[in-house]
Amino acid sequence: MPPALAAAAPAPQPIHEIAPHTTPELLHTLNHGSSVLTLAVGDDRIYSGTQNGEILVWSLGDFQLLHRIQAHKRSVMCLFLSDDRSLLLSSASDPIVNIWCPKTMERLYEIYSTNDSFGDIFSVAFSSQHQTVYYGAQNTSIQWVGLHDSERRVSRESEAHPDRRNHRFFDSRAIGGTSTPRPTDERYDLIPQSHTVLETSKRANKMFAHFGYVYCMLVTKGSTSYMPPGDDVLISGGGDGTIKAWKLGGKEIGPDGFETGLEEIMMIGEADANSVMSLTIDGSFLYSGKLDGVVELWDLDTEQKLRVIKAHEGDVMSVQMGWGYLWSAARSGTVSKHNTAYYGKDSEASQDVSQKYRCLTQWKAHEGKILSSAVTSYDDKELYISGANDNNVAVWLLPSQPSREQPIPVLDEDVMIKSLRDFVAYKTVSSRVEYAEDCRRGASFLRSLFRKLGGDVQMLSADDQLHHPVVMAKFSGKAPIAQRKRILFYGHYDVVPADTRKGKWENDPFQLTGLNGYLYGRGVSDNKGPIMAALYAVTDLMQAKSLDSDIVFLIEGQEESGSKGFKETIRKYKDCIGHIDYILLANSYWLDDETPCLTYGLRGVMHATVCVESKNPDLHSGVDGCYMVNEPLTDLVMLLAKLKGPKNRITLPGFYDGILPLTAEEEARYDDILSVLMAQNKAKGRDGKDVSAESLKANLLARWREPNLTHHKVKVSGPDGSLISSHASAKISVRLVPGQQVEEVTSSLTKFLEEEFGNLDSDNKLSIEIDEQAEPWLGDPGNYIFRTMEDAVLKAWNPLFARRSSNLSSPTGDEASNTNINGTTDTKPSNTNNGPSAKLGRPLYIREGGSIPAIRFLEKEFNAPAAHLPCGQASDSAHLVNERLRVLNLSKSREIFRYVFQKL
Repeated sequence: MPPALAAAAPAPQPIHEIAPHTTPELLHTLNHGSSVLTLAVGDDRIYSGTQNGEILVWSLGDFQLLHRIQAHKRSVMCLFLSDDRSLLLSSASDPIVNIWCPKTMERLYEIYSTNDSFGDIFSVAFSSQHQTVYYGAQNTSIQWVGLHDSERRVSRESEAHPDRRNHRFFDSRAIGGTSTPRPTDERYDLIPQSHTVLETSKRANKMFAHFGYVYCMLVTKGSTSYMPPGDDVLISGGGDGTIKAWKLGGKEIGPDGFETGLEEIMMIGEADANSVMSLTIDGSFLYSGKLDGVVELWDLDTEQKLRVIKAHEGDVMSVQMGWGYLWSAARSGTVSKHNTAYYGKDSEASQDVSQKYRCLTQWKAHEGKILSSAVTSYDDKELYISGANDNNVAVWLLPSQPSREQPIPVLDEDVMIKSLRDFVAYKTVSSRVEYAEDCRRGASFLRSLFRKLGGDVQMLSADDQLHHPVVMAKFSGKAPIAQRKRILFYGHYDVVPADTRKGKWENDPFQLTGLNGYLYGRGVSDNKGPIMAALYAVTDLMQAKSLDSDIVFLIEGQEESGSKGFKETIRKYKDCIGHIDYILLANSYWLDDETPCLTYGLRGVMHATVCVESKNPDLHSGVDGCYMVNEPLTDLVMLLAKLKGPKNRITLPGFYDGILPLTAEEEARYDDILSVLMAQNKAKGRDGKDVSAESLKANLLARWREPNLTHHKVKVSGPDGSLISSHASAKISVRLVPGQQVEEVTSSLTKFLEEEFGNLDSDNKLSIEIDEQAEPWLGDPGNYIFRTMEDAVLKAWNPLFARRSSNLSSPTGDEASNTNINGTTDTKPSNTNNGPSAKLGRPLYIREGGSIPAIRFLEKEFNAPAAHLPCGQASDSAHLVNERLRVLNLSKSREIFRYVFQKL
């Protein structure tokens, strides 16, 4: 007989709502006369496990009760549906795990352990890859058994069955001893007989998997770089507060006498007894529901805790990811919906990322404690389902989600552009803390893509947990190891912010948009497009079986914010990276929109903060101002003025001493550049009216090969008004050129400021903080790597050049490592004109005034020469609104890298 009807769940009571998000509608209540401890949801059914040992199955279509099965003798603690929906697993407070047919609810398997004092089985999971059941228990163990292991099949009348065997604590086996009577209940006779009985081997047991109850488990694929993407990984959460990831499938017997079927590969969290009650996963991001209303977010690639969310007042018993949102339910009877750093078909287009992980909706869903939940879509409806100890299952109809702008599908889109489209969607802004999770998502995407295309991938992190990981991917060549060269490609997956508030972007900057032969989006030119070009160049060679050299990608996540932690990370993993012969990067642009270039020099940079502080608080200039008061801002201004003299000459002692002189070969390169720029001016009708060749050349020399010092901004303490600020600070930068050493300039600047401050005879305090350092870089345009790059550019952009360079022979001996061949034999431009630019016999060799912190560091660290290929055009608007990259440049860059990777 069905139980008498009890009160349905009350109408939802909104606690918190942020428009346009609203509290869901209570669509239906499924009532039962026992607490709902666990839920699972299939394609068209809801499965509910109850305190009285029953499993109830309800239709999602009409909410009719389809099955009501006495499944266990005691409370059903966990339900788990296999990923193909063919098996339903249940565990309980009795020592039995059952497996059911989800459609017919036939009892297919009965599984038991031979261990006494096993306690409640809080969690159960199933690996489809290994066809193995894993169950976690009150006695801190995780045990397992294979469904098709014939050696584990036993008779239903086995004496080792928990119903029949003697218990070592409660039963006496001695002569005259007695057995403790087993509890009986007429309901026990209603439990269906199983088709197969499996007895877990005593060796298939991981005791003390946690130092606490094993409350929750899940099985995932591809969520951590520690395992191949196709392998199942078990993740468990314990009462000790830790989370562990386990490698599955071992069959050997370890030195402890137990099977190696469960091998720990990761432990995160503190063993502080703050129990992990629930888990859900989204890519490499793992959310754990804990005591006291806390949800923690972990990155499984780097083992770092990214965020702590205070979601409820009570313990978080269930967490789910659905439609791009985090759903959590607690013992307080409340359900919360948080937005996340989610990337998928349901991701929001909103750029208001400062509000990420904000509670959008919270409502009182049950009068009792919510112990379980599930999410599903059915009949075009999005449903959230909750179960509680008020004996109710509540089915919530979620309101239509806010509009989510999606990229327009492109039929038969090139796979490289498709990958770039996905890559650009990640808001990997490293300079703002609110994008931290997005940066990790971008790194995980890149890791998955490298691995998918055949790379051996690792996520590298320094000990400082604030830094985003460096993605390292190795692609092995087929040449004999002794003859194989190793080429390092450096890039960065982070981008600068894209401010959309003023409406200057024509499209969503994080949605790749194709228009008139260009691809628009933040990072498409700097540096995500070039990374994709290099990656797919490698895949081209692998598919053609023409990749002889090893290619090592090092893609960092903080280049746009000073490459913080990059040096420490590379040094930590230098042995893992291995020997490097050549270094390539593609992180700049042509000098114009028409002429391919190669970059052989960059300025270095040193950023500093100069601060003057008073021992007094902020003072009123009328009340306290007089000649006896040394004002910090006055001291600071006087110091800054000492740094530069007439015509912006920097006054640091010996500052210009080490600068390399301009050679005839380098001057010839500037003549090439001038021939192109002046031809463009002539084609545009200027013909020297705006600028002469001499002044243009002087401008290039000043920006590319001369140092400079810039005062950026000054900050003072206190509000606006007639104050004497107690604190004044200024940001300055010094751009350095080859021949200058950043450490020497830093020391000289510090000493100079301290001496000049001493001459002021001020009672204020001076402090100097060095914020960032990057050494200048000067490549050798005549060495083998540049000559190979030049030949590749000539082949890819053949119609743009009047003649091809001489055939390039393979280097031998010292020539391969550091040749010094004159690379300027063809410096005179052809007299043939083609439109606005003179037609050259080779690409322009240019330098740049900007800085890339990593390039010179990598050269010195690996004792290998570097070369720099600009992929984009001058009008790409990198770092600006409407950043773009021409599709033709992207495909030509792929060709160039393919040639270079093959030839080096």
